[in-house]
Amino acid sequence: MVHKPLNNGHATSDYKPDDLEAAISASRRKPRFKDIVNAAVHDDFHGELKRKLKDGVDRDELEKYRKSISELNEIKDKKVRAFYEQQNERLNDWLEVDTLVMSMADDVLDSMNPQDADGDGVAEIGGALKTTKGDIDPLLPEDERERRKTGERRAKWAININVIANIILLTAKIIAAFASSSLSLIASLVDSALDLLCTLIIWTTNKLVQWKIRRLRHKFPVGRRRLEPLGILVFSIIMIVSFLQILQESVTKLLPGGPRDAATLPPVAIGALVATVVIKGIIWFGCIRVKTTQVQALAQDCKTDVVFNTLSLLFPLLGHQFSLWWLDPVGAALLSLFIIYDWAETCFENVARLTGSAVSPNVLKKVTFLAWRFAPVVDAYKTITAYHAGDGVWVEMDIMLKEETRLSRAHDIAETLQYCLEGLSEVDRAFVSVDYTSQGPTGHAEG
Repeated sequence: MVHKPLNNGHATSDYKPDDLEAAISASRRKPRFKDIVNAAVHDDFHGELKRKLKDGVDRDELEKYRKSISELNEIKDKKVRAFYEQQNERLNDWLEVDTLVMSMADDVLDSMNPQDADGDGVAEIGGALKTTKGDIDPLLPEDERERRKTGERRAKWAININVIANIILLTAKIIAAFASSSLSLIASLVDSALDLLCTLIIWTTNKLVQWKIRRLRHKFPVGRRRLEPLGILVFSIIMIVSFLQILQESVTKLLPGGPRDAATLPPVAIGALVATVVIKGIIWFGCIRVKTTQVQALAQDCKTDVVFNTLSLLFPLLGHQFSLWWLDPVGAALLSLFIIYDWAETCFENVARLTGSAVSPNVLKKVTFLAWRFAPVVDAYKTITAYHAGDGVWVEMDIMLKEETRLSRAHDIAETLQYCLEGLSEVDRAFVSVDYTSQGPTGHAEG
């Protein structure tokens, strides 16, 4: 048997492979001096970065520029009052961003330096992002988390109430339509049927977006948020096509040879239309406060229904009262044109968002302010681009650091900025690139 020397210089012939592996593992568990130095340097950098980010904004100084409600009411000039109202909204955005950075900076940075506590080669201590498996919601300020949960609960209630209300109103209008030949009432019946379809589409897309199924994650790696505007887009097209048919029927009735009798509305039809106006008005005011695209679409639909059903009630009643046979089909035609225009606008708006339209100036200013909050640790910004990818916003930011900046430092700055951007309620995804010169391309091919 061949004798092999061990570390102590003595020869042995009875060692086992398992003993050697155990010895190697034991040596690996001993922290090396280089590792200790690197960890100390890394912790010192993180401490410096946290201090710079936390000392960025004097919140009390910002609050000096806020106008109270009583002060706003005292301003008689509408343009001046609107200016200060916008300034208050801007201050709200800035303070929200500052709170977000203050809340998330520690947790995100601590997650950038995972540590192997027991020396087994697996990092057990990885910061909050390791604990939450990349979910940043638990890292958000408590009031922001509560606000978003409240918004989700209100959106769920709004959708469910709309489903129930539309079923009841559709049933009532079907009964009323059999008792009247009014085109305006038929148009209102079609509108209610499509309202129910719209609500079901929104309810379905909302459930599909919330499903947390592993198979769906692999199939849609960046989420399914764009299903929501796609559902609204499909419904908009259905709405436009349906009311084109109502418009065609109204024009046909106005042509020579059509019936010349003024349509009458029985009490059941009047009751159905009045109930629609009242119920939809209540739901409309309830949905206005929920600032999600789905619920805002429902709010728009309820507002349209209030106007639509009010006129659907007035046109046949006035036509019958004054013996104007043409008022009902003319009213139905005008209502159809109104619905077509309203939903065509919604259709084009969703198409623009799905194809990457620019964000509103307010959102861009909010993103830019968050970038400014990182000015103490970033040398310059090369580009800031924000655009829609459906309802949500995607942000691309090209930051500049010194050429000699270490990779670990550049990584931690860029990724902390990325997570803070994605912490904004408007932003779905953010991409932060690092550059060291203002010359040259920005990192994307021109298409």
